[in-house]
Amino acid sequence: MHEVNTGTMERPLEATVLESSTSSCFLLERKTPVKITRKQIMLAKLRKSCSCTPRKLKNLVMGFFPVLQWLPKYQCKEYIWGDIMSGLVIGIILVPQAIAYSLLAGLKPIYSLYTSFFANIIYFLMGTSRHVSVGIFSLISLMVGQVVDRELLLAGFDLNDDAPPALGDGSLWNDSQPNTTAFNLTIGGTSVECGKECYAIGIATALTFVAGVYQVLMGIFRLGFVSMYLSESMLDGFATGASLTILTAQVKYLIGIKIPRSQGHGMLVITWINILQNISQANLCDVITSAICIVVLVAAKELGDRYKHKLKFPLPTELVVIVVATLVSHYGNLNEVYASSVSGAIPTGFIPPKIPCFDLMLRVAVDALPLAIVSFAFTVSLSEMCAKKYAYTIRANQEMFAVGFCNIIPSFFHSFATSAALAKTLVKTSTGCQTQVSGVISAMVVLLVLLFLAPLFYSLQKCVLACVIIVSLRGALRKFRDVPVRYHVNKVDTLVWIITMSASALISTEIGLLVGIVFSMLCIIVRTQRPRTALLGQIQNSSFYEDDLEYKNLSSVPKVKIFRFEAPLYYANRKYFLKSLYRLTDLDPNLEAAKRKKYEKKEQQQLQKGDHTTANGLGMGETTMELVPKQIDFQAIVVDCSSISFLDTTGVNTLKEILKDYKELNISVLLACCNPSVIDSLKRGGYFGKDFGSMQELLFYSVHNAVQFARDLNLPADCSGV
Repeated sequence: MHEVNTGTMERPLEATVLESSTSSCFLLERKTPVKITRKQIMLAKLRKSCSCTPRKLKNLVMGFFPVLQWLPKYQCKEYIWGDIMSGLVIGIILVPQAIAYSLLAGLKPIYSLYTSFFANIIYFLMGTSRHVSVGIFSLISLMVGQVVDRELLLAGFDLNDDAPPALGDGSLWNDSQPNTTAFNLTIGGTSVECGKECYAIGIATALTFVAGVYQVLMGIFRLGFVSMYLSESMLDGFATGASLTILTAQVKYLIGIKIPRSQGHGMLVITWINILQNISQANLCDVITSAICIVVLVAAKELGDRYKHKLKFPLPTELVVIVVATLVSHYGNLNEVYASSVSGAIPTGFIPPKIPCFDLMLRVAVDALPLAIVSFAFTVSLSEMCAKKYAYTIRANQEMFAVGFCNIIPSFFHSFATSAALAKTLVKTSTGCQTQVSGVISAMVVLLVLLFLAPLFYSLQKCVLACVIIVSLRGALRKFRDVPVRYHVNKVDTLVWIITMSASALISTEIGLLVGIVFSMLCIIVRTQRPRTALLGQIQNSSFYEDDLEYKNLSSVPKVKIFRFEAPLYYANRKYFLKSLYRLTDLDPNLEAAKRKKYEKKEQQQLQKGDHTTANGLGMGETTMELVPKQIDFQAIVVDCSSISFLDTTGVNTLKEILKDYKELNISVLLACCNPSVIDSLKRGGYFGKDFGSMQELLFYSVHNAVQFARDLNLPADCSGV
């Protein structure tokens, strides 16, 4: 490489002479970068953000409420029937799932219905995905339920009290229950006596509000990229581990036994121990009902999957099962005759909004962080999946705002945390959904139940709701069947999945999420710490070089070793780089230098004694040649830097070190295929000297040019440094 110095430029113009196949030369010049100071950048951004014009204000509002952009362009004739059909189907599916998932959250069914209603309306206004279904999600409900149960226990409430609350005037903030603790809670500056249900929803709304605030703050600070660090394998493992926890939590409802809700680490193991110890108390009516419901639901799901291409919309199996089971329970008096646990009274209408309790927010602030991350991660993942399938784009930061406000605003209306749900999203896309108008239709279906139909579910058995939850986990639990295929594709990703799944199931969901993220990052670090290294051979009659161990019929290059390092070179893998280089070239320059010094010292001692024969039995004239061992059969090392994306200070110093060490052995070190950022790091680190005069003898555009230079050091100066 050559340097062209000009007085008007702040840095030298880097020019590279390339040799074509016809032995002619052409010039490849680096552009001179325009230097802009950080102060200028900050001032420009500040001026842009602080300027307020009608156009900018309009764009801000339109960007914050995407519905204002696409709704005026809504093609009614083309979209309306698909949106109505998918909205009705999702609404019908949503009602039984909302009632069922209330068991996971440890709350009354009415709150799940509120959550489903408000989430669909808010995402309709603020979401950027056309197809994703936002509302209650089993995993999020479980995470909320674990926090609610823990705080209820700490407040002295009995988690196993199934007595229905006395709603009275419909206000859940003045509920009273026998045999429960009353808790003084400050709401809106007023201290009120709060019963179990009041305290439970207070915890849930405080948790939801804080999680929403976290998500909005992440959106303000443009932290949507955080989702990139949640790998697909980690999220799959997390969902599968949480599904095992959900399944375990529902078993007691399936067989109708009363056992304490386990809290803390190892909940899955403790719950199964309690189930096995109390299996003799199983309610026969609940066992028979559960068996029938599971058989019907699974059979219907399997048939639906097999003939889905022939069905215009999925069969509302959950709704049919719940309606039939409710009628059988009501007219068969299963609660009175067989002591089967039922859902109880579900009030109609809306409860007056309340501000979430600030004191409770402080108690759950730490728990809200993993909830916020998981909720956003699943929403963005599903949104990106739908956007890719149907060829449109989403905005990750706006999705953060949308999900955040789907949590903040409903928390004032006795709702808990929400997220996008995979199963309902897939149903939505398969039933002709075109836009989020379908979400409004689904919200209207839920509203109909809230205003008129909710009391009809009084006699619905809890074991039926547990069956709905368990069958909905089929997709996540089927991931176990994919382990062999996953292992065949990528062993490291499989290990991430197994570790995350095991930690989520056996320890806790929050710890499982943390373990999954940390382990995924450790795997990336390990991959860069111990990357693939290779010695390259020449593909016959070509200017290309490949790994000698991976390909046949490669020719070794006489007097030249070509070393490839397939990772960035930085402080964490410096030792591995040197170790691999010394191993593959079969030469450690430090050991060789020490050996030479030993020979030289021995020769000096013999000369002082008057012995003119060297330690090797040779004359003085032959000593210099014999100091270099015979196994050194090369005079140059070419380092293929095509896979080195960056160098830190340690990386530059490492290359300077091997350049110096091998030079002492009269072995040249040549760098090939360096990208511009690596070249800049080398120049800043002084690899080429102060005036960059040695660049044309140390840096080459391709491996082949470096090999040619190494084999024939007498090439013309104008065409040698390539």
